[in-house]
Amino acid sequence: MAKTGNAETPLTKNVRPLLTIDVWEHAYYLDYQNRRADYVNTILDKLINWDFAAANLG
Repeated sequence: MAKTGNAETPLTKNVRPLLTIDVWEHAYYLDYQNRRADYVNTILDKLINWDFAAANLG
C-alpha cells in the first residue's frame, strides 16, 4: 500500500498501481458529506472487481 499526497499518483514513482481510491473531498462529498469511511467501505465492498485486480497482480 502506498499513500500519496497532493494529488500525486504512484505512476510518478514508476510503479504500477493495482487499485486506487480517490479520497479527496471532491470525490465523495456530494453523496457522503463528511463520511469518508462510508465512501471507502462502499468502494471496497461493492464496486471493486477483485478478480480483475488479482489477475493484474502477477
